[in-house]
Amino acid sequence: MTLALDGGTPVRTEGWPAWPPPATAEQRRLLLEVLDDGRWGATAGTKVDAFADAFAASVGARHGVCVVNGTVALFLALRALGVGRGDEVIVPAYTFVGSATAVVLTGARPVIADVTPDTLHLDPAAVDRLAGPRTRAVMPVHLAGAPADADALGEVARAHGLAVVEDAAQAHGAAWRDRPAGTLGTAACFSFQSSKAMTAGEGGIVVTDDRAVYERTWSLHNVGRRREGGWYEHPEVGWNLRMTEFQAAVLLPQLGTLDGQITVRERAAAFLAAELAAVEGLDLLPGQEGTTRHSRHLGLLRYDAGAFGGRPKADLIAAMAAEGVPIDAGYRSLSRERALRPHTGAASCPVAEAAEDSVVWLRQNLLMADDGALADIVTAAAKVRRAFRAG
Repeated sequence: MTLALDGGTPVRTEGWPAWPPPATAEQRRLLLEVLDDGRWGATAGTKVDAFADAFAASVGARHGVCVVNGTVALFLALRALGVGRGDEVIVPAYTFVGSATAVVLTGARPVIADVTPDTLHLDPAAVDRLAGPRTRAVMPVHLAGAPADADALGEVARAHGLAVVEDAAQAHGAAWRDRPAGTLGTAACFSFQSSKAMTAGEGGIVVTDDRAVYERTWSLHNVGRRREGGWYEHPEVGWNLRMTEFQAAVLLPQLGTLDGQITVRERAAAFLAAELAAVEGLDLLPGQEGTTRHSRHLGLLRYDAGAFGGRPKADLIAAMAAEGVPIDAGYRSLSRERALRPHTGAASCPVAEAAEDSVVWLRQNLLMADDGALADIVTAAAKVRRAFRAG
């Protein structure tokens, strides 16, 4: 069977489910309600506050503050906890660069820690080793929709007196030992960027049970105001980092559809894990042990080039795309990001660096597909493997 790259017929010629999903009637109704009402900003309308309260309640947190994006959410949570110049925050090496740049925005130094080989989550042993007198917080990332090891990381954080700020940008609806992501640390931050499980194109939220952290976050995102203060009273320096009413209108109805979408993706992941067992060298990574709900923002696949004739990851990506199955290269290890070097210094993270060379992603829209389309992923992978091995 000839690869499509070499003039053969692609396994799949149909498209994949759209992401974001098509707009619902309720989203259209709420958007027009905001448009016609004329109260487009959060300080005038009601929908941003309504969404903040509803989202926080959905993850079991007491308070929520909606902001412009997930990176800003992390920045604000850290600043609300007092993180600033001269401090350090430990972040995992295998994550989006925003986890580290949020720390840079505070004036603190991101300390890059390696991840565990099996799940690519922040390694608690690395955190324990790297924590020092300037360390103020640790930032576990709930990678691909599976929570990091909240028990082990929480124990290390308590031993060193560190705050825990969850980067839950990919973990809407996920749970660790039946505790929702968003309630596993001092504060948690979610993203509503266009690729996320809940999206308004852009946006983010900080959730917390700590009233003082909430009030400080609210002040910082609202130009230094206090909730009970006057419009032109600014007790501290803050920024205008507020979400708009339009974004909240798009997000509110998604609280009712998230669970069903996660169920679809969990079923797809189970299907792929079982069927890919027949394709040596391409395995779906599990969630961290203790994950009781994986939101499957991504399907992480570990690629063993040796089982595919020694061909590099880039060749797999190109061949699968030609077969009609788009897969992504995924993250670079933050230890290899030159732009971060002035802030982080040199860091050696061999596990994350190996993952950069061997892990590929299936985006969540592929995990929303039906069984026939999922079978095409497996068929394409098997076809590519046979061709690569044949040379």
